[in-house]
Amino acid sequence: MTATDDTEQTGNDAERDLSPGVYVIDPLRSAIRFHTRAIFGLLPVRGTFRIGTGTISVAVPVEESTAEAQVLADSFSSGLAQRDAHVRSADYLDAAGYPYLRFRGERFVPSSDDGGTLHGRLTVRTVTRPVALTVDRVWGGTAELTARADTTIDRYAFGLTTARGMTGRHIRLTLEIVATRC
Repeated sequence: MTATDDTEQTGNDAERDLSPGVYVIDPLRSAIRFHTRAIFGLLPVRGTFRIGTGTISVAVPVEESTAEAQVLADSFSSGLAQRDAHVRSADYLDAAGYPYLRFRGERFVPSSDDGGTLHGRLTVRTVTRPVALTVDRVWGGTAELTARADTTIDRYAFGLTTARGMTGRHIRLTLEIVATRC
């Protein structure tokens, strides 16, 4: 991710350079996909979460860029109603008592390509742990940005230890974010 003060961008420059400023995440065009394994690692489980609200602040220098997002706990969807209800229940996410999973990205470390690592903190219920998002690519221009990132979460680290063996411990998340400049 490269931040620039130049607001006139064309061609490949528009894909590499972003205008500094605050971008609001568009929940309708953004998604969080997850992948884990169930039944002692034998069966794949895939699904989605939805983002409720969020912002991305692109700074100069880019290392000072930040992000915040609230993920809707009751949006957990794996395609199996019984499992979805159980994960949303007090046994797991307790979506009724804690409607949001909160992420706060605090520091961006760029890599040699168009990506980098966004270091931050994720709060699930009352437990907050460090999380690093591997940002594959960020592109956009003066009005909008798109980003793709991955991370793996250990649910036990967040106190979600119900159904050991029946539900995967590690959950791989892929974020596809679209945000519009304020």
